[in-house]
Amino acid sequence: MAEHDSDREDREPEEPGVPFDEDAAWAAIVAGYGEEPKDPPGTKPFKSVEDLALLEPEPNDSGAATAPKPEKPVKPLGGSVSFAPGVGPRDHAAPEPSEDDFDEDDEGHFEPPEPPPLPTADATAKFAWLGVVGGPVLLLLAVVLGWDMTWWLATLAVGGFLGGFATLVMRMRTDDEDDGDPGRGAVV
Repeated sequence: MAEHDSDREDREPEEPGVPFDEDAAWAAIVAGYGEEPKDPPGTKPFKSVEDLALLEPEPNDSGAATAPKPEKPVKPLGGSVSFAPGVGPRDHAAPEPSEDDFDEDDEGHFEPPEPPPLPTADATAKFAWLGVVGGPVLLLLAVVLGWDMTWWLATLAVGGFLGGFATLVMRMRTDDEDDGDPGRGAVV
């Protein structure tokens, strides 16, 4: 597009015989700028930023009798700041509960029961997790430390990951004991 517009000044106008007067065109544009015309009757003038919070003035009557001036100055309706620092809704603090807040029907604060202990892992599960985590770590160490990637190193890392993953997937519980009657809905 830039190549297309670059030769525009060298071309002749579309109408042959009528020269284009650039100075006259600029003079017409500059003559169009001048005093802003008066607003039509009944329109409201634009407000400045400082006067945005003030009440709406009466519409312009362009030469009609002026309204009497108010005796006391008009206060702005509000500012641009909704909440002063330290006074907003996020600074609200809920009152601390006391024992007087509860009725005899209230049970008080809920404390969940102690969770059951984690099951102990057997040796097979430990070695499976060692393969799943240790295989990629061994490959990462070999790359970071610049070791030669020999066949036994790659086999140990990839085989350990795949073997550990397959062992963990095969040993997953299927929870068949909870399939008594699937149509019962929610059980409490």
